[in-house]
Amino acid sequence: MKSKKFSLVINKPIDNFDKKITVDSDKSISIRSFLIGSISEGVSSVQNVLESEDVFSTINCLRKLKIKILYLGNKTYKIFGRGLGSYIPKNSLKLNFGNSGTLARLITGILASTPNINIKIFGDKSLNKRSMKKLILLMNKFGAEFFPKNKYFFPLRISSSNFPIGISYKSGTSAQLKSAVILAGLNSYGNTEIIESFKSRDHTENMLKKNKHAVRISDGLTKKIKIFGKKSLENFSLKVPGDPSSAAFFTALTLLKNNSYLKITNVGLNPTRIGFYSLLKKSGAKIKFVNKRKVNNEKVGDIIVKSSVLKPINASAKYYLNTTDEYPILFIISAFIKGSSFFSGISDLQNKESDRIKEMQKILKQIGIFSSYKKGKLLIKGKNFEKNEIKKVKVLDLGDHRICMSAAILGLLTGYEVKINNFETVGTSSPSFLKIIKQLGGSFAKKNI
Repeated sequence: MKSKKFSLVINKPIDNFDKKITVDSDKSISIRSFLIGSISEGVSSVQNVLESEDVFSTINCLRKLKIKILYLGNKTYKIFGRGLGSYIPKNSLKLNFGNSGTLARLITGILASTPNINIKIFGDKSLNKRSMKKLILLMNKFGAEFFPKNKYFFPLRISSSNFPIGISYKSGTSAQLKSAVILAGLNSYGNTEIIESFKSRDHTENMLKKNKHAVRISDGLTKKIKIFGKKSLENFSLKVPGDPSSAAFFTALTLLKNNSYLKITNVGLNPTRIGFYSLLKKSGAKIKFVNKRKVNNEKVGDIIVKSSVLKPINASAKYYLNTTDEYPILFIISAFIKGSSFFSGISDLQNKESDRIKEMQKILKQIGIFSSYKKGKLLIKGKNFEKNEIKKVKVLDLGDHRICMSAAILGLLTGYEVKINNFETVGTSSPSFLKIIKQLGGSFAKKNI
């Protein structure tokens, strides 16, 4: 389900607002629910699924692997799991991951330990530029092979191991690699152990928690995950909360727009996902979490945001794990804060949908903001923006949804003429983004390409 290409043009500032909204459902949880449901026993049910391009890519790949998925309407799906090692690929099958790095890494973890897999895997132009070296080297340890040899970018051919053996893995900052190892370990012989010294996103672990016979988690100073291979997984029912990363853009708009108030309902508040909010609170942001509760092992609540006068941001490297997706919008926020903001330990942003450091610096330069990047640390010198100042900002086709949304927020705050090419890429994660902008009173023009 590929969206038609279009450019977005914004040239008018948004008026102040007092609104209540619901953002798009969590992408990470939506994708994981289909993948884990497909290797569980029996029928799993998922409500409030994010119906975005990345999720549709997941569904399409699973259907090609003979997994039955039934749409019941109203964002509700049933997944007819076939158990571990049950994917049945056709000869010469090609799986297209679209723009989704999450899908690419997690399903490759499952494929690596599924018998008789010999298929081609690839993504769109943006995903094919992203290095998969760490993933490939990890899956090699399970016995899977990738061709051509010593090539670390899609397209590739994967040949699975028919006798995968569990591994020991010390995980780094990537929750996707950690999840790929968990999923590969589930269908491997023996045990797989993961030692996590940096606590990254734990949606995969939360979804598997009820399977204590297959997954055991000890959560001390150093988190350990032990996977007992070849143990069947129970089916499940869950409701996906709102995505805190999607909520971040509307939070930024509210904080920086005078006399504005926003309530965002039913948002996932997993502690591994809210670094953006913690960081801004430290800088004086009026952000409150209310109506907090636990649903399907995930913390959920409402976010209340009020216009705020912010101090410069100082994001140490420890924030990277829990703020990964929000750095582009944080860079925009820092442009509006007089003084110097610092972001450390962010070098991994260079291997996202685009080089997010370099591309965001290009945008900041167009609005007269000085920035400097050296050895994993970015400095941004913010300023007060003059009323009636006229500037033009152009964002080229990057295939990067987070940069597109960040540039849109910039345009709504300044009224500069901001033209964002190939804005349809936002559909990979936040298909309701423009609808919500309209709801808040923002205006824009769409130009078909």
